[in-house]
Amino acid sequence: MLIHIFDLKQGDTLLADAFNRQGVPLLKQGTQLTDEDITLLTRHQLDYVDVASSQGTAAFTERDTEHDLIGLPAGLKESVEQSLQAYQSLFLEALTKGKFSAELADHLMEPLLLNLNGQNDIVSLLLMLEAEDDHIYSHSLKVGLLSYYIADWLGYSEEECYRISRAGYLHDIGKSRLPSIIRSDRESMNESERKELKKHTQYGYDLIMESLNDKTTALVALQHHERNDGTGYPQRLYKNGIHAYTRIVSVADVFVNMTSASSDGSKQGLVTILQNIHELGFSKLHEKPVQALIHHMSPNLVGKKVQLDNGENGMIVLANQTDMFRPLIQTDKQFIDLSKERKIRISKVFI
Repeated sequence: MLIHIFDLKQGDTLLADAFNRQGVPLLKQGTQLTDEDITLLTRHQLDYVDVASSQGTAAFTERDTEHDLIGLPAGLKESVEQSLQAYQSLFLEALTKGKFSAELADHLMEPLLLNLNGQNDIVSLLLMLEAEDDHIYSHSLKVGLLSYYIADWLGYSEEECYRISRAGYLHDIGKSRLPSIIRSDRESMNESERKELKKHTQYGYDLIMESLNDKTTALVALQHHERNDGTGYPQRLYKNGIHAYTRIVSVADVFVNMTSASSDGSKQGLVTILQNIHELGFSKLHEKPVQALIHHMSPNLVGKKVQLDNGENGMIVLANQTDMFRPLIQTDKQFIDLSKERKIRISKVFI
């Protein structure tokens, strides 16, 4: 049905592609509208779009807290929700106004970081947040959070940890200047769309300079896809040309990306992800933040329940000092030393 854009609601589904008045595609058929999408349509002064209304059905929302945040302790759930809503407001402000509130950016993570004061089991924390959707809001929040922890592990001051965390959750803010059709459909992009996507690093630099006038934070947004071996973008920098804060945020960003589901819905296991990050620390990622991540997460795996790829369930009871990714597992029937049973792997880790 044709609905005026002022009557659109989150969860309405487009029945046809939406174009602006110049014929440029904005959103694809089948898109479930978010507040951000509706803002985009409004900004392009569309009058009516063809949608299937979400009324009478369980509406999709960016922040379906009864589903996405299930399993989180009440206090943590509330803090995550506050931070996510704050980031959504900041992102939409950047999208519609071309800049964002410095005050909002400075205090966005405070509720969550205060709630997590003294939280040392980062593995349990990340597993709890794993159920959270992979939208840019939650992705950015996770990157900011993990960046804070890595900075702390590396011995940065509390003030610097906050700055690095802020750089972490702002690293993708430049995507607010991309067409929504590119942000929401990365799997089927053509070459032209991939080139446009890569511009988000420069857009992020410009937005942060305009909003915060903070060159260090802006550099993180510009450089977070640079790699030690010069294969990154946009400037193909090598290791020594990449800012120290960027090195931390890049590790957090790669880790969070690896925990996200692929196009077929499958996810890599946590131990496999840590092993992959470890290997990248010898080539593309800086070794110090990688080592800090591995060193502090590996001990937290002891005591966690796991599922093995042979179908057995068990618990990690002892870390292997010579091969941290192949610990000793206790099942109902036996102990399995994965350093010796090389054909068996951990497929999943539970809280």
